[in-house]
Amino acid sequence: APRWMWKNWEGGKIHALMMDLDVGICSEVEKKQKKKLLLDYLADNLKHHNWWAYRYFFCELLAFLNVVGQMFLIDRFLGNTFLTFGLDVIKFMEDDQEVRIDPMIFVFPRMTKCSFSKFGTSGELERYDSLCILPINIVNEKIYIFLWFWFLLLVFLTFFVLLYRLMIILSPRMRAYLLCLRFRLINKEVINTIVRKSKMGDWFLFYMLGQNVDTLIFKEVMHELAKRLGHASKDFGEA
Repeated sequence: APRWMWKNWEGGKIHALMMDLDVGICSEVEKKQKKKLLLDYLADNLKHHNWWAYRYFFCELLAFLNVVGQMFLIDRFLGNTFLTFGLDVIKFMEDDQEVRIDPMIFVFPRMTKCSFSKFGTSGELERYDSLCILPINIVNEKIYIFLWFWFLLLVFLTFFVLLYRLMIILSPRMRAYLLCLRFRLINKEVINTIVRKSKMGDWFLFYMLGQNVDTLIFKEVMHELAKRLGHASKDFGEA
């Protein structure tokens, strides 16, 4: 669901802005025209991309809540035993052989009492009680122990992604650092100027564009954008 929501909200914005500048093999005249169109859009729509970026972050939050929600649903389905299932299995493996109780057997019993009927010598149905083996539960316990560790990994990863996004939202310095780290060809002063003059949503758009547009073209666009924001190229060194 989060992926579907983002695909609808994003609406092909990045693809439209790329204008085939990701390959960088068009003619110089065409390239210059496309760069100007991209530059005009970025300059004219500066500080108007926050809502677009927040939608993406909201989808990441939904992904986190989705994983947590699935864990609680499975826990309810298994009789409130899933949330600690992996920890119980680890504890079982560390306990002494004489005292340990297998939690997997408790949740997924391999044998159970069953009753069946058959015709006796008198010709009437007679009921018999016996023990039945449930081989499918041997598979089930392996599946759910894998799911427990998989969900745990996803919870930690998505949680740290949310912390990372929070730092980006709150810290312009962090945004500038990440752009410098990701796009080393762009002068640091250019990045600092653009980050100061823009908002978080603009930063997110720059970052997404930089990952999809030819590196040299993106560098030229960013330098030209910094000039439009009121700074001469000599202030950042060579453009």
